[in-house]
Amino acid sequence: MMLLETKGVTKRFGGLVAVSKMDFYEEEGRIYSIIGPNGAGKTTFFNTMTGIYRPEEGTIHFDGHSLVGRRPDQISHLFISRTFQNIRLFATMTVIENILVGMNNRLRQNPFGTLFRSKAFREEEEHAFQQVCELMEFVGLKGVGDELASSLPYGGQRRIEIARALASQPKLLLLDEPTAGMNPHESAEVVQLMRTIQKAGVTVLLIEHDMRVIMGVSDRIVVLDHGEKIAQGLPEEIRKNEEVIHAYMGRRHAGA
Repeated sequence: MMLLETKGVTKRFGGLVAVSKMDFYEEEGRIYSIIGPNGAGKTTFFNTMTGIYRPEEGTIHFDGHSLVGRRPDQISHLFISRTFQNIRLFATMTVIENILVGMNNRLRQNPFGTLFRSKAFREEEEHAFQQVCELMEFVGLKGVGDELASSLPYGGQRRIEIARALASQPKLLLLDEPTAGMNPHESAEVVQLMRTIQKAGVTVLLIEHDMRVIMGVSDRIVVLDHGEKIAQGLPEEIRKNEEVIHAYMGRRHAGA
């Protein structure tokens, strides 16, 4: 079943076309990856899907809903969640508190119940805490809930971000370079985590530079260069695609 589809999405910044006429789709329950050289438009495309940017042209549909013109919080309510390329945690809050932030748009209590700690509020609070504990175990953070988020090593902080994104119960999880800065062992653990997330019924859309990660986890791959889609297909097809090889090797040669 088609979960996400974009047609002709274009985003400009002045005279710069960051994303050009992007056609894309993702089937439910799959892991799709978007790759390309630096500046190819990958994160900009993510931002058009999550309401940070509004495209000048094109349509974006998710699970029967149009996303163009919606605010990020409205898109989150439609069960889309994401992480960012740079870690964005509340450093002076605990691991538990950071993950609870991700549940905010799923909580039902009104300010009155919160202020006076009604029975319904206390029950919801207890249920939320139990869910956070389950999420911490799910992503490999069991036993560190009371520690400050900033005290965890880099890989642990990435896991907090993923847990916080999962706390909003997404149907679609967008991960922007989740293994950036990790060693091969840590990257392999994140690959396993993504597969576990997929098995739990969450569709994943991934931006990543580590080709071992991409080839090891992707059902399909889309390649961008200078804001345009230059290839899409199965991992083995992308690996052999001459235009993709040229896009990467050409950039490396130009920067030498």
